[in-house]
Amino acid sequence: MSRKKRMEERLTEALAPSVLEIVDESESHRGHAGFQEGGESHFRLVIESAALTGTRIAKHRAIHAAIGKDLMAEIHALAIEIR
Repeated sequence: MSRKKRMEERLTEALAPSVLEIVDESESHRGHAGFQEGGESHFRLVIESAALTGTRIAKHRAIHAAIGKDLMAEIHALAIEIR
């Protein structure tokens, strides 16, 4: 299963978002650090969820926890936009 699909499943299960967009931006980072042939190294996440509360740092921590340490270790970059 792709990293994008695994992120989608984990975020949906943990945070029940009303908005969830995951965009693989890896190709635009070709030649830069962390780029992996085949993509799925650089992602942009747009999320809206009532479960995300508190400070911006708390929200980012909740997102990272939902994705899981194992999957976060496979991703070079994750840009997060919380609505």
